[in-house]
Amino acid sequence: QLATGHTAQAFANAHRVWDAERFLHLPGEGAVQSALLHSDTLVHVANTYYATVHFPATAAFLVWLYLRRPTHYVWARRVLALVTAAALVGHLTFPLAPPRLLAESGLLDTGQLFGPSVYGAHPATDAMANQFAAMPSLHFGWALMVAIGLIAATRSRWRWLWLLHPLLTLLVIVGTANHYWLDSVAAAALLCLALAVIHAPHRTATTALRGQEHARAGIPAQDRPELVGAGR
Repeated sequence: QLATGHTAQAFANAHRVWDAERFLHLPGEGAVQSALLHSDTLVHVANTYYATVHFPATAAFLVWLYLRRPTHYVWARRVLALVTAAALVGHLTFPLAPPRLLAESGLLDTGQLFGPSVYGAHPATDAMANQFAAMPSLHFGWALMVAIGLIAATRSRWRWLWLLHPLLTLLVIVGTANHYWLDSVAAAALLCLALAVIHAPHRTATTALRGQEHARAGIPAQDRPELVGAGR
């Protein structure tokens, strides 16, 4: 609601971002969308991924950390909170129309055309979402933090495959024309700053096992010795 009424500024900023990407010779978002448009099913899957994976995946990540890696949960929660707060400030101070709304981009609004869509057909009057909150992309920022958090909190040799989540998210948000490439660059930069300020805990096998035992025993967080010094 605070972001309503900034339509002219949002489109002016969209033209600036589009021109900046062309100046930097970034690959066109249209190349990704063209690949999706080869199949109606693929477009529908991408729209569904955009609409349904963002919040549940992040929530599942935090719940798993809370139950299995308590010290990492505190760290990840703080990083996500800081990134989200900074992003919301960015959304208010730099309203940005996504490429699906920018005629100059030549991109289609795949959500409206193929479904499902999480946004109303009229951005300026959408009461459920701020459609001008393109930069930074929290879809990408959260997905990248989920991957980094799971890589930091686990020891499996396959843990690096979690990076497929932000990679797939990036292709989806660009291919559906909900975000520019630079939206993800801005989100990654914010996340790097947050990670520089809030350091990941050093987990040992003993600490992890103790944390799991205490969590299963129902011991409150403030009484768990493995959380001392990690914050709550």
